[in-house]
Amino acid sequence: MQTSLRGSASVKLAEFLKVANQNIALAKAQNIQFTPQLLRENLNKLAALMSAKPEVSYIADKAWQVGEREIACRVYSPSPEQALPVVLHFHGGGHMCGSVELYDPICRHLASIANCVVVSVEYRLAPEYPYPAGLEDCEHALRHYQSVLTEVEYQQGVSIMGDSAGGGICTSLSMLSLSDPKLRIDKQILVYPSVDYTMSGASYQSNGTGFLLETQRVQWYFEQYFQDAAKDAELVKRASPLHGEINANLPSTLIFTAGCDPLRDEGVAYARALTAAGVKVKHHQFEDMIHAYMLLQDLVTEECLATYRLIAEFLAEPK
Repeated sequence: MQTSLRGSASVKLAEFLKVANQNIALAKAQNIQFTPQLLRENLNKLAALMSAKPEVSYIADKAWQVGEREIACRVYSPSPEQALPVVLHFHGGGHMCGSVELYDPICRHLASIANCVVVSVEYRLAPEYPYPAGLEDCEHALRHYQSVLTEVEYQQGVSIMGDSAGGGICTSLSMLSLSDPKLRIDKQILVYPSVDYTMSGASYQSNGTGFLLETQRVQWYFEQYFQDAAKDAELVKRASPLHGEINANLPSTLIFTAGCDPLRDEGVAYARALTAAGVKVKHHQFEDMIHAYMLLQDLVTEECLATYRLIAEFLAEPK
């Protein structure tokens, strides 16, 4: 296996990581097992580090009716009378944590800084709803996003954005679009994306402990997501966009990776694979950031705002 350098985290994160690592060590010493409830509660605690919530002119909770159930979403527009670009947003959380509510500050920043309509999707989560339930919800949102935009003006076409597991959803939908011309995606924006469920990147070893997200936890997330199918190596590989079809027809892509992230190497590999295939790619790596840094805006404000500005520039570019 290739070697990979261990990252060195920003001093801005030193105290946060010290406390996080102490808590992780204590949980291991007490043999506290992962549960969906525990990990969801832990992720939701990060809401306290996203105190900035820009005002957005239009915010409304909407839903798509699918049979007897609904797929909820939240729509944001900084200028509902102006036809703006549309971004479908899929939150992170290992396919089993996260929510529209937790990501509300992120979507507010995205809408206001990038001057776009944001549709934040509340897709189903594992283990209650394993693969591919959440992905199917996001596909439905992509096919029918216009039906929740009846109260705002918007431009034709849609871009997709996701961080971590949400990045995995984006890239999976982009892969699916290669065989379905009706599934049109203008651009994809990936923030420390999960694109390799086989976890073969060397950074799972070099960055696998000490940086909040640990390799052991990622493995557990994927076991909950795939459940019995997790034992089917070929299925897991087929579900991984890094190992799927990659050609020049994939959408223009903006990728952010973090130098202190166990998922770093797969994001870098995906960027390189797209570039080699002839896709228009922009890749930015924040060397001293960790996974989920966008949920830590009070600690790393400058890096988060830089990320939003780069997203705004990318969306403003011609298709």
